[in-house]
Amino acid sequence: MESRENQSPQDERARVLVEFLEVAITSIIFLKGVYPGGAFERRRYMNVVVQRARHPQLRDYIHSAVTGLLPFIQKGLVNRVAVIFSSTDNIPVERFIFKLTVNQSCDLKVEEGDLEFSLRSFLMKLSVSGPLTKVLPRDCRWEITAYFSSIPQVGTSKYAELWIPTDTKQWQQPPLITPIKSMSSEPLFMQLYLEHPSLSEPKPEAKNY
Repeated sequence: MESRENQSPQDERARVLVEFLEVAITSIIFLKGVYPGGAFERRRYMNVVVQRARHPQLRDYIHSAVTGLLPFIQKGLVNRVAVIFSSTDNIPVERFIFKLTVNQSCDLKVEEGDLEFSLRSFLMKLSVSGPLTKVLPRDCRWEITAYFSSIPQVGTSKYAELWIPTDTKQWQQPPLITPIKSMSSEPLFMQLYLEHPSLSEPKPEAKNY
């Protein structure tokens, strides 16, 4: 394993970003109340109180999904990472979107303190974003979805096999967007926003039983 001292600035930024995404996604799951509060425990990250999943399967799913993005973030192939909450019919109800632009051609070494300051503000803003969100339906499902600029080829990385096409349906109309936080600091540009179905979005047909 390569030591952090020998990592390039690009690899170090990607590592910090992946670590941040794991904490942020866990915070979103906690915020939405999908699981009882006892499924999480408080910890400090970047000097901010955050939530950590206590259940091994939940923690491992988030960790493996986000860690699997590392080689693709390093190559600049990841455009967006989304946490999608859907109905039992696989129709999205709410989407948290992290839109990423990482300039991997930039060799500037960003001071870790400066990067942590920017990412910490995302976590603080996220923790108070509950009023912007919608109440989820009972028995909702959720997933982590990544949007790539090009499809990772199986065999080029052991992580490519972790990603499969999603079964979640797409909205027919452009969504309503609610910004939460953004940062623009070369070489990392990131936006966090909510997406909800448009008021003109066709309603799913009622099922007859």
